[in-house]
Amino acid sequence: MKLDAKFDGNRDAVLDLVRQHLVTELELKPEQITEGARFKEDFDADSLDLYELVMELEDRYEITVSEQEAGQISTVGDAVDFVMAKAST
Repeated sequence: MKLDAKFDGNRDAVLDLVRQHLVTELELKPEQITEGARFKEDFDADSLDLYELVMELEDRYEITVSEQEAGQISTVGDAVDFVMAKAST
């Protein structure tokens, strides 16, 4: 699934993309999705949900995420930080 959001080097743009993805895939309300929210504990996301998010981030921002790196992403903020670090290189 491709979302209509473009990366402009802006943290808020990345957060918006992650938020859109989670609203669509996990049927969450946007206000539930804060940077401190934990994927597994707060959203009951399973490994497939996280895999789909990682794939969306890789496709959208043309980055590569290893299994080890993906395993370190536990919060919405972690995902945004990861994209910001990878996309800027």
